[in-house]
Amino acid sequence: MKIDQIYTGCLAQGAYSIESQGQVAIIDPLREVQPYIDKAEQNNAQIKYIFETHFHADFVSGHVTLAEKTGASIIFGPTASPSFKAHIAKDGEVFQLGELTITALHTPGHTMESTTYLLKDKNGKDYAIFSGDTLFLGDVGRPDLAQKAAHMTQEQLAGLLYDSLRTKIMPLADEVIVYPAHGAGSACGKNLSKETVGTIGDQKATNYALRANMTKEEFVQEVTDGLLPPPAYFPMNVKMNKEGYQNVENIIKEAQAYDPKTFELIANDTDALILDVRHQDDFAKGHIPKSIFIGLDGGFAPWVGALILDYKQPILLVTQEGRENETITRLARVGYDNTIGYLKGGFDAWKNAGYEYDTVTTVEATTLEQKMKDNVPVFDVRKPGEYASEHVLDVPSTPLDFLNEHLAEFPKEENFYVHCAGGYRSMIAASILKARGYHNVIDVKGGYAAIKNTGIKRTAYVCPSTL
Repeated sequence: MKIDQIYTGCLAQGAYSIESQGQVAIIDPLREVQPYIDKAEQNNAQIKYIFETHFHADFVSGHVTLAEKTGASIIFGPTASPSFKAHIAKDGEVFQLGELTITALHTPGHTMESTTYLLKDKNGKDYAIFSGDTLFLGDVGRPDLAQKAAHMTQEQLAGLLYDSLRTKIMPLADEVIVYPAHGAGSACGKNLSKETVGTIGDQKATNYALRANMTKEEFVQEVTDGLLPPPAYFPMNVKMNKEGYQNVENIIKEAQAYDPKTFELIANDTDALILDVRHQDDFAKGHIPKSIFIGLDGGFAPWVGALILDYKQPILLVTQEGRENETITRLARVGYDNTIGYLKGGFDAWKNAGYEYDTVTTVEATTLEQKMKDNVPVFDVRKPGEYASEHVLDVPSTPLDFLNEHLAEFPKEENFYVHCAGGYRSMIAASILKARGYHNVIDVKGGYAAIKNTGIKRTAYVCPSTL
């Protein structure tokens, strides 16, 4: 028996490969599937099953393409109704994989079709669960994403989740390993651990939602309290996972490399969004006017999904040379398939051709400390929970996720400063603001981490809605 966790930090997502006697099962694969196929071939093994824990909302799974390429069966849990060929497992149905077995445990609550897969070893002993979004380390899946599809309230779904955990998962032995679908950074839960592998026993001891003496009413209250609105792209990803999609390899082939002149013409003719994915420091030094920064080496895909509301929006890319295909692939992971091309030679080609470019003014936190003596406007674009934990005194919360709702608060006539935790999100905010005509925005380098090393006064405000 061999189990591999394929963890993707940008999505905080765990896919899994299980191999036994030349047979392989893949659980919750990413959209680009060739690595799974290559690995199986290297081990002289064949992919037999593709298990989906549910219709994912935060990424487009690779189940459809992987099945087309390998002939493997796609397995969903009870009540799932995909538009493509798949095996809908019964609760308790057993699947043979070499000398191992995998049992489908229907665990509704996060979604109605949510299913946990129980792996048993060759002796029939419970070994591990692949819990999808039903059970995370430190948390459980949020119960508000499937309300419309299930025609239920989030409280009713939370009640189902309570029952699922206590009848299907908590009775398992403490040593059973827990392999969740997500870790810290995912929007599918509130309090996910940075760890990506745990045990049932650890979770019974540390996970607030698995307290032994917890009533259903307490569970519903705690699980639903403080839920922020889900990212706007979630429903679109569910639709794609349920109905199918095109092979990401075709999307890469269709994207064209454009010289600066053609790039500018295409941008004007198509009203395409110019997305710059280089490092924030490079973007600050020079970028195409009205382009938006979302750096590839940060929380790229989730921020694309949260900020680019039209997933059919034509996109033109500015990347580091050699990272074009990677960027197109990572956009496709969250359903943004309309990348029409990229700037050949990157930003240097644009600059060397003599085209106009823009910059973002940045300052050190020590400079901000001096400026704040003159009561300059400062804005905090971190998440509400970060702001509630601690923030600069008298600085308002204008979270990046909801920046458009706060545009009226930013001054147009005087310089103002934006900061996040470390500098990545504030540069995204600065790029959006500049694209909307706020050229007087100044970014604080190093963000709140740098501010804490100055004498700038800070305070904490605990808002009940974010607990």
